[in-house]
Formats: sequence, structure tokens, C-alpha cells
Amino acid sequence: MIDFRYHLVSIVAIFLALTVGIVLGSTVLEPTFFKSAEEMTASLRQANEKYLTQISDLQRRGEGGDSLVTTHLPELVRGQLAGERVVLVEAPGASAALRDPMERLLTSAGAVYSGRISLTDKFIDPEQANVVDGLATNLAAAGTVFPDEATPYDKAAAILAGAIVTNDRAQAGQANPAATGVLEAFQAGDFLTLNGDPEQRATMAVVLAPSQPYEGEDAGRQTDAIVAVAAGLDGGALGTVLAGTVTASGAGGVIAALHDTGRVASAVSTVDTVDFAAGRVVVVYALREQLTGRSGAYGIGSGATAFEPAVTEPSETPTPAASRG
Repeated sequence: MIDFRYHLVSIVAIFLALTVGIVLGSTVLEPTFFKSAEEMTASLRQANEKYLTQISDLQRRGEGGDSLVTTHLPELVRGQLAGERVVLVEAPGASAALRDPMERLLTSAGAVYSGRISLTDKFIDPEQANVVDGLATNLAAAGTVFPDEATPYDKAAAILAGAIVTNDRAQAGQANPAATGVLEAFQAGDFLTLNGDPEQRATMAVVLAPSQPYEGEDAGRQTDAIVAVAAGLDGGALGTVLAGTVTASGAGGVIAALHDTGRVASAVSTVDTVDFAAGRVVVVYALREQLTGRSGAYGIGSGATAFEPAVTEPSETPTPAASRG
């Protein structure tokens, strides 16, 4: 039987062990621990200062490069799009700050800027999809047959493309008689707003992606709607570029979504550096490349294959958009 003496010895042993531990910790282990901690802190502080210096140097280098490119923009793009007309299409959520520099650069490249279409949040609202479908169907020219698998936005894109772009330079700068009332109807329905004269058809288009990926349970369908618009414009023009920032080529972004569609990705070019002067130059070069019948994914995002297109000369007869790749 365990008696009181056994309990007393056990309690004394426990307190003795605690005392020995405290003594060892304060006289032997504590100095070693603090010395190690101080050395680690000093090392981390030194590494942090090194990285901050590197980041600062990279920022200054980037700002210097951007400033240089900005200064020489006219020389870098002069004549690249001579003889072409370009229309700008903004996705809901696109940054207005990127719009004006892009418009000016297209003009510097020798293109005629026909105007801008800004799609509204209502256009990509899934609850309005049936309305968009009905509007596109009613506005379609007589004899138009949509593919069985066409979504409301595939149809709307085709109808809008017929109103603002053409792959026939002889028709550029003229309204499409078969698309009379299309832009007015979409505008009246609060699906888009107009600036300039986009009905005077362009030969090429630039689609500005939203600055941030769409969110919520309908984000995928909203993103697909913008991809459909880019594809529709490309199908009716001599070339289309979907342009945005690197966030657009990341998870959930419009550029990333386009890259996941084999057929569209082989026709529409993408640029994910439009927030930099050099990236806007790449948009012009990508449009130029489209005239040769080729397309590509340019920028710094995970889906990009190069920062810019290889230098090429346009062919005399542009390849139809559907056959690019």
C-alpha cells in the first residue's frame, strides 16, 4: 500500500526537479538562447535591408526605363498601323487611367481612332443574359444563323462586331447598313455607352480587360462574356488584342480565361503589361502582327510566351482572323 511517506518523497522530487531546471535555464541555457536569438535577428535585419535596397533599385530602374520609353513613344510606333482604323472596347471594370494613353498611342502609330465602346455591368449581369440574347437575335440581319452552341454573348459579340469593325478596308470608316440601330439599341438598354464614332467601322480592335478579376458565383460567366466579345470582334476584323495588367493573366482573369480557350487563344492576341509604356507599345506591335495572320500571348504573366512579338512585315493580303494560329 502507498503511504504518506511515498507521497511526500514524490512531491519533494518534483519541486527539486523544477528548481534544478530553473537554475540551469537561468545560468546555462538562457545566455545561449538569447545569443542565438540576437544573431538570428541581426541576420534577418541585414537580409531585409539588402532586399529593400534591391527593391528600391529595381523600382528606380523600372521608372527610368518607363520614362525613357514614354519619351520616345512616337518614334517607337510611328507608322506601325498606318492605313488602319482602331476601335477601343472597354470591359466593365477596366481602368479609365489606361484608356487615354492607349488612344493617344494608337493615333501616334498612324491609325485612325474611330471611338470607344464601354460595356456596362448590366451587359455581363447573368440575370440580363436572356435580354442580351433576345436583343442580339432581334437585331441580327436577315438570314443570320447562329451556331447551335452560341451563348447570348457569342451572339451579342457577333452583332456588335458587325456594327463597329470590318475586315474589308474598302468598307472602313463607313457605317454598316445591315447593322443600323444596333449600337443605339444596346445603348438604350443600358448595356453600353459610346464615345466618338465607333459606328464608322474600324479594321482592328483593342479590348481593355477589367483591372481586377470578377468576383462572386457568377464571375466565371462574366469573364466568359468578355472573352466572347474579344472573339467576336476578332472574327469580324483584321485583328484584335485583349489588353490588361498582369492581374488579368492571373487566376480568374480575363486574359487567363482566353488562354484556356484553344480556338480563341489562337486568334486573339493578348498583352498583360498595358499599365507600362513599353506594354502599350507591345499592343501596337501585336496589332501589327495580326496583319500578318499571326497572334501571340505577350507580357510577363504565366501565360505569356514572350514580352513582345518578333519583328515582322505584314502580308499584302491579311489572313482571315479565323485561320490565325
